[in-house]
Amino acid sequence: MASLRHPDTRHFLPGVIAVVGSDGAGKSTLTADLLNHLQQEQATELLYLGQDSGNIARWIKTRPLIGPVIARYLVKRSERAHASKDRKSSPPDLLTAIVIFLFSLWRHSKFKKVPLLSQQGIVVITDRYPQAEVAGFHFDGPGLAALEKGSFLVRFLARQEQRLYREMANYVPALVIRLNIDAKTAHERKPDHKLSSLEAKTSVFPTLAFNGARILDLDTREPYATVLHRALAEARDVSRPAKL
Repeated sequence: MASLRHPDTRHFLPGVIAVVGSDGAGKSTLTADLLNHLQQEQATELLYLGQDSGNIARWIKTRPLIGPVIARYLVKRSERAHASKDRKSSPPDLLTAIVIFLFSLWRHSKFKKVPLLSQQGIVVITDRYPQAEVAGFHFDGPGLAALEKGSFLVRFLARQEQRLYREMANYVPALVIRLNIDAKTAHERKPDHKLSSLEAKTSVFPTLAFNGARILDLDTREPYATVLHRALAEARDVSRPAKL
């Protein structure tokens, strides 16, 4: 798969607005509302940049005959890799690493549309944004850690995946809207999610720098009208064409 550009070269993306945060923080609602407002003013697109394993598995499941079997296999392999709290002492096997790497390739493939739209002067709103600071799909980072153990091929895949995430992270959005929330409130909104997972997400996302991007931190426990007003004001500021 062709690369975007050199993975260690930083690129600024005018008009790209990334909305990030834990599940339960309201990313889907806010991105939809931002799209509704901004597309009335200028060309705007909304892209989902999550890892997408759930949707991929659901699509595979609909394939005739062996689809459900393959879908269950992929989900189990992906879950196995994230079950360990210490990947360095318990590296994934080769098949699990391959599955995770394929999911990252899928995310990389979707991401390549972002700089292209930005170059065309189109405002891009993204639901989630890849980062290379903290490993873990739950944090929009690489699924494989920087492995020191495991087979040569597993460690090779980990290095290649890290390169993909460095490459994507070096495309810096014009604005990151970070939706902050506490784990208890997030769990009340998303009771089907594990509390431990939400605790990890609500503690990690506030620490991410997104390669020096301009960040707007919003407390989503505030009234939604207030959150939307502040987010829309900042989004308009970075998406407005510069005056000559």
